This record gives sequence, C-alpha cells and structure tokens, in this order.
Amino acid sequence: MKKVAVVLSGCGVFDGAEIHEAVLAILSLDRRDAHVEILAPDIKQMHVINHATGETMAETRNVLVESARIARGKIGDLADADVGDYDACIFPGGYGAAKNLCDYAVKQVHCDVDPVVESFILAALQARRVLGFICIAPALLARVAGKAGLGPKVTIGTDPKTAGHIEAFGGEHIECQVDGVVVDERNRLVTTPAYMLGQRISDVARGIDKLVETVLEMCES
Repeated sequence: MKKVAVVLSGCGVFDGAEIHEAVLAILSLDRRDAHVEILAPDIKQMHVINHATGETMAETRNVLVESARIARGKIGDLADADVGDYDACIFPGGYGAAKNLCDYAVKQVHCDVDPVVESFILAALQARRVLGFICIAPALLARVAGKAGLGPKVTIGTDPKTAGHIEAFGGEHIECQVDGVVVDERNRLVTTPAYMLGQRISDVARGIDKLVETVLEMCES
C-alpha cells in the first residue's frame, strides 16, 4: 500500500483549497487503496472571502484549521511532516495555493513561498518522491523547483499569462486539456489543469483520476 500526503491550503476555492479537487484526489487515492494523510501548514490565510458574494470579510482564519474541515478533523501540521514517510505528495489547487502557500496571486513572477511549504517541496524533490500538482498549484511547484534549477515540466492548461510566469520561474510549460496530465519523468512530477480549464466536475474528475493513477504508477519505478 502506497502512502500519499495530500497538502491543503485552506477550505474554499477563493481563499483556500478547491474542495472538489481535494475530495476528488482523496477519493481517487482511496479507490486505489492508497493510505492518505492530509497535511496543511499552521499559518494565517491571506484573507477570508465570502463565497456567496465574493467580498472580503473582516476576519482571520487559519489554514490548518480550515483544511481540517475537508480532512474531517484528521490532519497533520506540515511543519512536523517527514517527506521520507511518504511515497508521493499531491497538492490540490484553489486560490489558497496561490495566496496562502505562496503569494503568487499578489506578486506573480516575484512571488515568495511560505518557508515550511518550500522546505517540504524541496525535500520531496531531493528525495525523489513523486509529486502531483493540480490546477494553479503547478505555478507554486515551478517557483520552488525552478529556483532550485531543476527546470520542471508542468501544465496549468492553456492560459498564456500563467504559462509565461512558469517559464519565467525556470520551468517549461506544456499545454494540456482538462482530462489530461503532463509528466516530468526526470523530476518525477505529474500535473493536470483541473478547474484552470474545466467547467464541469466530471471533466475535472477525469484529469485528477489520471493524475492519481500516474502518480501511483510512478511510485513503482
């Protein structure tokens, strides 16, 4: 049985993890009998969005606490996680990946990554763990792996602006449709566009299921 970490960035597409993407990834892993552990950094969210109106709310929330909603309370602090305990790690998308795990949503090509998140991703890359990144999360991966000089090959779909930023980070962007994946064999990476392109949850599900399938297959190599 493969052990896979799923790293969340809150709860809700506009200020945290994209819930559909997170649940679809966890479901796909469970259907393949992988042992899943859900992790999140113990940090403040950038802000809180009212998902009914799109307005910013005058309150603060914690990424770990919010992520625990998706994890049904069973969640670990990313700072305490040891990459060596896992065969693979998967990062769902949602604006939280670009607002909380890093500040790409604000600074774009000049973005910084949360130190705990960056250390975890770097350790996974160095340990040759298989990494899966979904939706906008490949931009986070490109920032970390590009800075390390690894030249990651990833996809966020077909958006030229975001693709350009990935190239600026030192990555290689490959266009991909919602039900497909891009595989970087050299760095052991799998990425899929999900809601960067998808309009229907059924379309997004196909790409995420293929990502999970590919991640687990790569764990065998």
